[in-house]
Amino acid sequence: MSYSIKHLTPSLSSSNPIPRWGSSLIPSKIQSLPTKPINLNIIKPLCISQVQDFGGWVRKRSHEVVCKVYEAEGDLPLEIQSEGGQKMRIGFYFATWWSLNVVFNIYNKKVLNAFPFPWLTSTLSLAAGSLIMLVSWGVKVVEAPKTDAEFWKALFPVALAHTIGHVAATISMSKVAVSFTHIIKSGEPAFSVLVSRFLLSETFPLGVYLSLLPIIGGCGLSALTELNFNMTGFMGAMVSNLAFVFRNIFSKKGMKGTSVSGMNYYACLSMLSLLILTPFTIAMEGPQMWEAGWQTAVTQIGPNFIWWVVAQSVFYHLYNQVSYMSLDQISPLTFSVGNTMKRISVIVASIIIFRTPIQPVNAVGAAIAILGTFIYSQAKQ
Repeated sequence: MSYSIKHLTPSLSSSNPIPRWGSSLIPSKIQSLPTKPINLNIIKPLCISQVQDFGGWVRKRSHEVVCKVYEAEGDLPLEIQSEGGQKMRIGFYFATWWSLNVVFNIYNKKVLNAFPFPWLTSTLSLAAGSLIMLVSWGVKVVEAPKTDAEFWKALFPVALAHTIGHVAATISMSKVAVSFTHIIKSGEPAFSVLVSRFLLSETFPLGVYLSLLPIIGGCGLSALTELNFNMTGFMGAMVSNLAFVFRNIFSKKGMKGTSVSGMNYYACLSMLSLLILTPFTIAMEGPQMWEAGWQTAVTQIGPNFIWWVVAQSVFYHLYNQVSYMSLDQISPLTFSVGNTMKRISVIVASIIIFRTPIQPVNAVGAAIAILGTFIYSQAKQ
């Protein structure tokens, strides 16, 4: 069992005293790194494995000294929150997030190419996530959240905006290339600043406003030079941007003080969105259209089409769940940088897999827009 000894009052109970270092007595209050306190009344002696002085010599009381210890009869000390471990955890979150997102976009586009019903496709994505979490709560794999009427009341506008953004993005990808949809969606920061400035009267540093120029310019250049431009696809991506901006605003306002974890929060969001979306899906498309389209897709693609539908539904939930879970572990700035890199991975992967034709000037526009998004994430902090 590994602990961190910090420069506080001595309070260590052990069969052997902690040795001295130079002329100064090594501080000896053990503070557990996990969030929950650990009872330190131990019988086994503690051995020092590493002493760190942050900022200077130990004799300077204003500086912190960390001494890592472990039980004498135990194995080597366990590094719970070392810098290397933190980097590995962030790297794991990003790699998982990007990979799941790329897989979702590939299968989602395959499904939409064979079965052009974006409303039903969006509904199935939310239904799969809701089912996964209900089963997880039922078998106690994940502890069910404790919610009340106020929680769901605050969640409703978030779910409404999430539903609109999700459907609009799916409609966009049913009409244009995946890469083009994500290039336009990289312009979301511009919507965020404009909505916050004119509707919420928020102000931003000059650098934030300047970062919008390459974002808007890059998106515009890509739209003008897109070989397979479609206005419905373009407007779908734009509406998705606006909806997700409002989702983020409502989420910040309505979820203050809640103790629901990121995983459970997204699960509740998916379930409420599913309830909102289902009647509109039936009204916009309907079972008769689905039946005819399904038979056509199965005839053309074969049994693999069913796997595509399942995969796009499950991976949609998983990548969103990981992104919400990562918010509990990393800073907003790191998350913004990760989101920018996610766009790049999706754009590049989709161009390669679907062999999307792209002109050099179109690629330049995409690069400018993504660079502007990265600058925005830096300037906003």
